[in-house]
Amino acid sequence: MTKHGKKYQEALKLVDIDKRYGPDEAIDLAKQMAYASFDETVEIHLRMGADPRHAEQQVRGVASLPHGLGKQVRVLVFAQGEAAREALNAGASYIGDDETIARIEGGWVDFDVSISTPDMMSKVGRLGRVLGRRGLMPNPRSGTVVQAEDIPRAINEAQQGRMEYRLDRTGVIHAVFGKASFAKDALLENLGSVMESIISAKPPGIKGQYIRSVVLCTAMGPSIKLDVPAVTALRAA
Repeated sequence: MTKHGKKYQEALKLVDIDKRYGPDEAIDLAKQMAYASFDETVEIHLRMGADPRHAEQQVRGVASLPHGLGKQVRVLVFAQGEAAREALNAGASYIGDDETIARIEGGWVDFDVSISTPDMMSKVGRLGRVLGRRGLMPNPRSGTVVQAEDIPRAINEAQQGRMEYRLDRTGVIHAVFGKASFAKDALLENLGSVMESIISAKPPGIKGQYIRSVVLCTAMGPSIKLDVPAVTALRAA
């Protein structure tokens, strides 16, 4: 059993473990309990009514966060020729050429998002073992495989703030939606975008209750149980 420090124990005293908090009150409480010396992330963890063993019940998607994630996003774009030049002009941090692909095969993953044009996917495909387990593999379903003319838009969306999520093997979705230093309204709007995306991503194969429970916490703080109807009622601003 994990033994927590004094600051965690003091923060825990502020939480009513029998209460289901509304999002507004929970965010206030999470900001109050953020005790670490760094700017903690704020995150939610949703236990879903989905069975990850069945392909038709997989839940995954991308939420665009209106206030970002509070960090500089390094974008790598797999492209060549004019598309590569467009990517650099649009603010890409790196271009995924043959040399870069070789570096990734050697273990280099010093970027946050990767985007690819369709013609590069035959080369990118062999990076699945490196990028896939880190959630960095370009994928049409997440909007990261795009035509050359859509590269500036995709880069802009990535840099403004996008959060990919997927159901894990235990039937839980983990989602970061900001920093403890963000204003409460900004966190609420980001959370609304995440919830709207997750709700719209519900596969038809899931029957019964879609979201069973939700907890909110900071990176180092205790969990706060949320009222499921209240948090699912949130929408993007």
